[in-house]
Amino acid sequence: MEASVKGWGPERPGESEDQAGSADGALSFVVREVNRAFARALQTRIARSGVSMGQWFFLRALWEEDGLTQRELSHRVGMMEPTTVTAVNVMEAQGLVQRVRNSHDRRKMNIFLTDKGRALRDTMMPSASEIAQIAIDGIAPEELDVTLDVLRRVGANLNAASAAARESEEE
Repeated sequence: MEASVKGWGPERPGESEDQAGSADGALSFVVREVNRAFARALQTRIARSGVSMGQWFFLRALWEEDGLTQRELSHRVGMMEPTTVTAVNVMEAQGLVQRVRNSHDRRKMNIFLTDKGRALRDTMMPSASEIAQIAIDGIAPEELDVTLDVLRRVGANLNAASAAARESEEE
């Protein structure tokens, strides 16, 4: 690939290919740019259903397991609980979800998809699959396997480092 393509080679005068590809910043930059490209492509398609990117993540979690508590939903999506409350309020107003008081613990609210929220899966998931397919166009299956393996190990390394940092702060 040409070095002049934004994000894929040296961009600052005097910067060598080796410096641009070093592990001190290029990996995080490329991962962020790929994530943003996925988000832009997906947002374009899901907006047709009247759903925001934020709502998409909550809907995906509920499509996998309906009836989660607000706290469980927050953890699954990786959002703070106040953000989840706001998103659920909007989705409830749109008729996508409904809150139901937990029968075992009256302090908890479970979030359930409505028929309308459940039906969105059939229109939105094919768009996500299409984008995933576009993303890997022209990439050999072996290359994709290696890429996924490396990214999983990068994630595991970062998660382990974060856990170790939290443990040392607690001591």
